[in-house]
Amino acid sequence: MEIILTREFEKRYEKLSTAIQKKAEKQTGLFSKNPLYPSLHTEKLNPKGKEVWSFRIDRQYRIFFRFLAANRVLFLTVGPHEWIYNLKF
Repeated sequence: MEIILTREFEKRYEKLSTAIQKKAEKQTGLFSKNPLYPSLHTEKLNPKGKEVWSFRIDRQYRIFFRFLAANRVLFLTVGPHEWIYNLKF
């Protein structure tokens, strides 16, 4: 799986604690092998027409992404659950 990072994602990722970054790396590894792996809790977000998805780093943090092709994704942003779901894509 090819993962492309937006500047927004990179900027937010750098601000995460080392512990969350390590969890993100682990979850991204699972995601690369199977984007629908059960522990990721991958979900398509509303509005459905935007084609934005998320998966879980842990109970608090999420990575938001778009599928670009069968084996290619764009990581849009990363952050805590409580604010990230209010973002407009």
